[in-house]
Amino acid sequence: MSDINRKSPESLQDRLEQVQELLSRHRLVEDLVHKQEGQHQELVEHLVHQQNLVELQRKLDELHPADVAYILESLPLDERLAVWQLVKAERDGDILLEVSDAVRETLIADMDSHEIIAAANTLDADELADLAPDLPRDVVRELMDSLDAQQRDRLKSALSYDEDQVGALMDFDMITIRDDVSLEVVSRYLRRFDALPDHTDKLFVVDTEGLLKGVLPIKKLLVSSPDALVVDVMSDDPVIFDPADDAGDAAQAFERYDLVSAPVVDNLGRLCGRLTIDEMVDYIREESEAEVLNAAGLREEEDIFASVWKSVRNRWAWLAVNLCTALIASRVIGLFENAIEQLVALAALMPIVAGIGGNSGNQTITMIVRGIATGQVQVAHGRRLLRKETGVALINGLFWGVVLAAIALLLYGSVPLAVVLMAAMTLNMLLAACMGVFIPLIRLRLGGDPALGSSVLITAITDSGGFFIFLGLATVFLL
Repeated sequence: MSDINRKSPESLQDRLEQVQELLSRHRLVEDLVHKQEGQHQELVEHLVHQQNLVELQRKLDELHPADVAYILESLPLDERLAVWQLVKAERDGDILLEVSDAVRETLIADMDSHEIIAAANTLDADELADLAPDLPRDVVRELMDSLDAQQRDRLKSALSYDEDQVGALMDFDMITIRDDVSLEVVSRYLRRFDALPDHTDKLFVVDTEGLLKGVLPIKKLLVSSPDALVVDVMSDDPVIFDPADDAGDAAQAFERYDLVSAPVVDNLGRLCGRLTIDEMVDYIREESEAEVLNAAGLREEEDIFASVWKSVRNRWAWLAVNLCTALIASRVIGLFENAIEQLVALAALMPIVAGIGGNSGNQTITMIVRGIATGQVQVAHGRRLLRKETGVALINGLFWGVVLAAIALLLYGSVPLAVVLMAAMTLNMLLAACMGVFIPLIRLRLGGDPALGSSVLITAITDSGGFFIFLGLATVFLL
């Protein structure tokens, strides 16, 4: 059995460690050579320098562009740029497409306009559309001038759509055939290609005006009689997309129908591109990452090795919101200072009420945001979801309230305190359930991102609400 080169996370991590070791060794040897004196110092330094860099470059050449991108993202800025200089120029474009937006910005800033244009010229129009927003405007204009008419039109078409529309994700590398030819003719036509476009699982059947008539799956081509006509074998009702369709809806359709590729047609029915599974996987991953970041109040994906100032700018907005909500919570506690002085147990128990409420609210808001992302939840479902989530919160609140009340009774021996604690727990979980439904649906209704800052907001509300409910009930019924 032949050996297979498996690109597992472990082997990739090993490669990263090897690159870091070579960089460390290179710096160490350079420091030692610098300390030596003599007429051959310059020659020795050059030889050592070349030896280490050649070995490092050889390791980089063995890796897939996505793996090189992973290594670049995992290195501090100075080491990242040193490794980037060793990447062969013809691979620059592919690697720039693979790295995150934040890291891509640092790499492009280290390149001059000629290097950027040389890298971009190795890419197709749909790939250029992904890269163009991060390029300097003068470079984009110069790049446009260097393209042929067809590539320029395709690039303009892709750039005319928003990044969350199908038109921005479609590619133009596809094979079209006519419906009045035999499968034998189609097979001979395909053998003229050196290689088929990636993810080609079907051929697109069009008429003389470019209107889509159907699709011919490759598996049908392989098993059907060579004398059969395309029109008799093709599927005339494929899943199709419009360039203006939402990319999230397209991603769900790819998952639902197990698609590998799908045609994109305009409002006149003309074939203008195709969607492929790799673009959909990338889109889903990016959306998932953005959702996680937004839930924590981060505005954008952050380079883990970015400068302090860039990281501060990315994080400050929701920290400011969090500070305001924390001040509100502290003032709520301040309203009941006398009650806390008279019954110190309140100070020990109130964080429990607030913490459990926050956790419950985060569970609710996570489910609602996920439902919105998959298209299963709409604003019209608000009332039904509210009834369901308040029912869940009521049962959980009563059950865990009883558990907490029993613990408080053992610790403090006060039945009234235990009852107040159970009531506060139940009421705060009901508040958390309501806010967990309202916050994302209101943001959806207003056209915002339902996930943006959701965990920050729900925690702030349940903290302040939990303190107010618990201390208020204690003041009324215990003091």
